Amino acid sequence: MAVREAGQGGADAGGYAGAGGYAGAGGYAGARTGAYAEGYSGRYAGGHTGGRQGGSGDDHAGGCACGDCPHGAREGHRRAVAAFLRRRDEFAAGQGLPAAVAHSASASRQWVSEELAQSAEHVAERGRAEGQAWLTGLWRRTAAVVWAAVVLLLLGQALTAVGAGWTAARTAGLSAALVMALSLTAASWYHRAKGGVLAPVIGEDNRLSTSRTVAAAWVLFVAYSVLVLAGRLAAASRQRERDALISGLDLARGAGIVTVLAVLCGIAVLVRRVVGLRVLGQRLQKVRADRPRAADLLTDDAGRGTFADIQYVVISGVALVFAAVRLARRPEQLPDLPWGLAVVVLVSAATYLAGKYAEGGRPVILSVVRAREAGDLDGPIRTGDDIEIRGAGFVPPGAQGADRLARMVVRVGAVHVHVPLVPVPGGFRNPTDTLLTVPVPADVEPGRVEVQVVTAAGVETNRYAIDVTE
Repeated sequence: MAVREAGQGGADAGGYAGAGGYAGAGGYAGARTGAYAEGYSGRYAGGHTGGRQGGSGDDHAGGCACGDCPHGAREGHRRAVAAFLRRRDEFAAGQGLPAAVAHSASASRQWVSEELAQSAEHVAERGRAEGQAWLTGLWRRTAAVVWAAVVLLLLGQALTAVGAGWTAARTAGLSAALVMALSLTAASWYHRAKGGVLAPVIGEDNRLSTSRTVAAAWVLFVAYSVLVLAGRLAAASRQRERDALISGLDLARGAGIVTVLAVLCGIAVLVRRVVGLRVLGQRLQKVRADRPRAADLLTDDAGRGTFADIQYVVISGVALVFAAVRLARRPEQLPDLPWGLAVVVLVSAATYLAGKYAEGGRPVILSVVRAREAGDLDGPIRTGDDIEIRGAGFVPPGAQGADRLARMVVRVGAVHVHVPLVPVPGGFRNPTDTLLTVPVPADVEPGRVEVQVVTAAGVETNRYAIDVTE
């Protein structure tokens, strides 16, 4: 199967571009001097010069390729993406090879692999620059969303107050929302270089953490509920009313929501510990994403939807909506989450945690055979021959990009061999998640040698012994 170019689990041109929001680009692409003289100098460098020398906002808005502004970083990334796919497809069609290497299949394959690897690294640099620019500008959008929620709350309260009248509970709810909004806005500004208010829920792999996001949502809701009670208590004038509000914080009333909050926060901490230990123990492969995306809450690192994450987000969200309705109906006490619903949330959390324990696994070599093309004679493995390494887990989730594939290394004895990139229309034929093809270098001494694969995540497979003859 062909490993397709992907950003966060998207497939090739459409998926890779769609993951980053570049539908017009058609896919990932890179350009570098020398091999990309036309695409780089004519299109890319020209845009960079215009954005730099012009120095005006119009130049940046016109599509500059520099990284000084979010639009410039995005445009530079988009252009790099388009050029890389165009060049890759040219190589896949047998075009663009210099005459010096065209006569040798192994030499042309090595040259193409080096060209694509260096160009893909340039694309990755542009992707990281675009991701950082996007992350830096995120705090304004998160702050805008927070204040939009406050406005929606005000409109909802105003509409429901028609006929019933404005009450102290509505004032307390709006005051609590303003306090929360001011606090979140200040936190967004303080973490403006790291994603604003989303900074605490972004994991070490630069993806949104499902466990942290769910726990943070419940923490914010409970904090808002306590602020509503505090506002009601501050406005209460009678002793009996104040006593009723204080009794609303009794554990007997809020035992369900307190239990859910404690378990979800504990799972957020435990999942981070579990993932960290599994990565250090080489039982889980993790690669860093260019930037966080909302889809990270429901998918794995490769962008595929996962049942454990989806059910955890859905059930926790439904329970949170129920708790919000209970708070609106009884603003004089903590939302009394029924134990039946609380147990459903706890079962969902346990399923999510079990899924974290079950995911991943070390890559493994199952067999190594001599690669044979049509017309070749059968024989033993000799230096210079290609070998096929068959197994599983060679390409970690989220490492389908060419820059990550180019980092894969195979140890043949004491020699480190970089896995060549073999392009085909729409992706790569080599390497794949289950099959690698590499040449046996001439520096390998005849005899019994061990083969081991090192993936893009730095995880090593088991050692597999083969016999190399002269």
